Amino acid sequence: MREGNITMKFIRRNWTKFSRLGKKRKKKQVWRRAKGRHSKIREKRKGYPIKVMVGFRQEKESRGLIENKKPVRIMNVKELEKIGKNEIAIIGKIGKKKRIEIAKKAKEKNITILNININKILKKAEKMEKKPISEQVQEKKK
Repeated sequence: MREGNITMKFIRRNWTKFSRLGKKRKKKQVWRRAKGRHSKIREKRKGYPIKVMVGFRQEKESRGLIENKKPVRIMNVKELEKIGKNEIAIIGKIGKKKRIEIAKKAKEKNITILNININKILKKAEKMEKKPISEQVQEKKK
């Protein structure tokens, strides 16, 4: 059941209704087998979310790839320099300074970073450099 490069996303039913099932909580948005006596998903009823079954898995070659490239987590500039042709960068949990440094280096080397907009970050960094420090502090208070 794949359309092109898009895969199906299996999430338990009613996850949009309750916080404990994943409403506004990504970590909780996971598949749980339908076990209920009258469960429409378990019965594979028409009009209800599809149940996980054999045949929905991706091909071995494309499994775990993003845009046909292997994702690599980046935590600093050194790791960014090690990236190869068939790898795509994903920035980890880092602060603003390192994020700006990595964005600059990525723009120089023409490397795509999946989870940030390089141009947007560099524009913000330029604006902050132009403003005096006193104005930056006042902005944070607001």
